[in-house]
Amino acid sequence: MKAVIPMLFLVCAVPAFAATPAELLSGYRAAAARQAAGFQPSAQRGAEFHARKFGVSAKLASCASCHTDDPAQAGRHVVTDKAIKPLAPTANAERFSDPAKVEKWFKRNCTEVVGRECTTAEKADYIAYVTGGR
Repeated sequence: MKAVIPMLFLVCAVPAFAATPAELLSGYRAAAARQAAGFQPSAQRGAEFHARKFGVSAKLASCASCHTDDPAQAGRHVVTDKAIKPLAPTANAERFSDPAKVEKWFKRNCTEVVGRECTTAEKADYIAYVTGGR
């Protein structure tokens, strides 16, 4: 049991040391692969996740509700009307560069839109989508 706790910490901490979107994606991919052997991030699954209507909230039905259909475009929060910078790092270099912020926003947005926290695989797919599969 003592060996499991440090391993669990390591699995959870892998994305925490990333500094670029590619490193962050690599960390999520590795963590997801430990849960499902052979896992590879899919920009297609990420795009489908982004567009999927989850039905938790009528206004916050999907990621695209606020972030638009194009991750390179700015969005607006449908409830607060607050401007949202583009998700794609090619349009907003700050995106997916701070692991703590990435986790904060995944937790908040997944809870509000999906109705639960996103899985590591969903995060990897989503980052693959917004980074153009890179």
